[in-house]
Parts: sequence; structure tokens; C-alpha cells
Amino acid sequence: MHGMTDKQKTARIQAVIRQAGDELRHQYPLLARQNLIGSVVMTGALAGMASMAVLYAKGLLAWWMVIPMVALFQSLIHELEHDLIHLMYFKDRPWAYHLMLLLCWLARPSTISPWVRRNLHLHHHKHSGTETDLEERGITNGESWGLKRLLMTGDNMLAVFLRPVSTYRMVRAYAKAQKPASRREELLLNLRQWMGYSPIGLMHYVAWHGFLAYHATAYVAAHLGVPLTLSPMAQQLVHTLDFVAVAWLLPSHLRTFCLHFVSSNIHYYGDVEDRNVMQQCQVVTAWWITPFQLFCFNFGATHAIHHFMVRDPFYIRQLTATKAHQVMREMGVRFNDFGTFLRANRFQRADEPVAAAALKRQPI
Repeated sequence: MHGMTDKQKTARIQAVIRQAGDELRHQYPLLARQNLIGSVVMTGALAGMASMAVLYAKGLLAWWMVIPMVALFQSLIHELEHDLIHLMYFKDRPWAYHLMLLLCWLARPSTISPWVRRNLHLHHHKHSGTETDLEERGITNGESWGLKRLLMTGDNMLAVFLRPVSTYRMVRAYAKAQKPASRREELLLNLRQWMGYSPIGLMHYVAWHGFLAYHATAYVAAHLGVPLTLSPMAQQLVHTLDFVAVAWLLPSHLRTFCLHFVSSNIHYYGDVEDRNVMQQCQVVTAWWITPFQLFCFNFGATHAIHHFMVRDPFYIRQLTATKAHQVMREMGVRFNDFGTFLRANRFQRADEPVAAAALKRQPI
């Protein structure tokens, strides 16, 4: 790789990944039927979630078994949504495409609207790691690590309310980056982001924080010797909320925390060169990250592949990862750069020379 520019390295990596994907599709023609595969994965994942809920309702599975199992099914659906954003399924059938997006949102209610996320994510690919990359900034990328970031990593509403001024600036920077034709259009872009969780996400967070608030209050009251007394109707409401929390809400937050923990730390932020894929992501394969990878479908090991080659769905990335990782190592893509935890996701390391003028630090 010596003497090669980052653009040349990127082209080399892309060529190898493209060839590996083409060879795999040639070997297994079924992989070309992406609509069918997407439908089967969606149906299977939704059926799995529903089955876990039924088994829990019948007392056949404990809560501590249901939560991780549902989160695993949700992680598959998240991969489907991501591929749908890149038009990998049903791009010629709008009704099926939008139905899939709706099901993705209903299955993972803690997320932003997939229609809003689509624009955020496509912008993320164009300007990953820069000040206007609202998708990554929204999940805490670029923040210093501490209790605040830990809380925000698993709860998107806390990520807004614990940094209101910063969030306002992030949304405004993103809206301006879309080059609105008028002040009115800019205001509409801003409003679209602020309303991105409505209505499904907002209903989720009302139920989620209501669940937390009730049980925290009940716990404190019991230890103070004044346990809460509820009417039969209120008891039924709490019972229903507890069931929904186990079968739907808690798995969403487990999956969200794992995904955001991995994603926000494999993406670099703040001193990367705009549109330079070589500086956008690292690859994480360390053994201790496996519990987190489990609930985001090995995201840390495969997402950097997606930045180089957008066309392949998630299952192709998994199958071509070995060849992709080999050429990525050869070209100098970083692996397991955990110093990023101390650098607030900055690309430049302490043992490296000062970056070029094009890599000026972006404000947080």
C-alpha cells in the first residue's frame, strides 16, 4: 500500500469486495433473490417475536429468556431496515417497500421514523464523521465517555434531553447542509428531525419511562414502609405495562444500547477528511465485544465493509467478511482501535503526526 493515496486504497478495497460478492452470488444463485430473502427474514423475525410474547404470556418462558431472544429478532429487522434505506428490497414495488419500513418501525419502536432516518443515513454516507453527520452525533459519537454518554447510548430521548443545546445545533447544522432553497424550507427540515420519533417512537418512550417511573416509585415506597396501593384497574394497567416491557420495550433498549455502543465507537468523528472512506470507520473483532455484537448482528465487524461497498445486503457482508477484512488490513484500515474511547472518537492518535490542514477538528 506504500505510495498509494487513500482514493487508490479505497478503490482496491472496493474491487476485492465487489469480486467476492459477485463470486458468492454466482456460486449461490438464490442470493440474487433479495426480495424473497428479505420477506423470509422479516416474516421469520416477526413470528419469532410474537412466539416469544405468547410463550411468556403462558408462563412457559421466563422474562430473562424472552428479552434477549426478542432483541435478537429485532436486530435482524434492524438490518432489514438499513438495507431498505439503500433500496435493496422491493424498490420497484412501493407498497411492499413502505409496508416493510412500517413493520421495521413497529418491531423496533425506540427508533426514529425510518422515512426520516433514510435521509439522515444517506447524508451520513456522504459526510460521515463531519459536523453535519446528525445520525452518528445523535447516538453519542463525538462525546467524551462518562455516565452521561452511557445513559444516552441506550435511550434516544435522554440523548436529546441531556444535551438540548447541542442537539439544537446538530439539527440546525444538518438542515443547513441540505442547502434549503428558502428559510421556510430550512424550518421544515428542522421540524422534520424534531418530529422524527412521532408517533410510534413517542408512544414507546412514554410507556418506557412510565414503566421505569412506576417501578422506581414502588421500590422506594416499599423500602420506606408505605407500599403503593392500587385499584384493580390500575393493577391491570401495571400488569399490562410489565408484559409490554418484557416482550417489546426492554428488548428494544437492549438492542439499541448494543448497536449504539458499537456503532458510535467504530465510526470516527471530528477530524476526518470529508468523503474519505479510509478515515470513516474501523473494524472491531475483539472477543470481549462479542456480547454487544450479538444484539446488532456483528455490526462492528462488518459495517466498515458497507461503507466501502454499499450495494450488498447484510447477509452478503457476513459471508464476504473474511476476504474483505484481509484487503482492508493490507490497505491500512484500522482494526480494534480502542483508543477511540479516550479520544472521543477522533481519528488522529496521540502517536501520530499532526494531521493535514484538511483534517481540522470539528466542534462538538
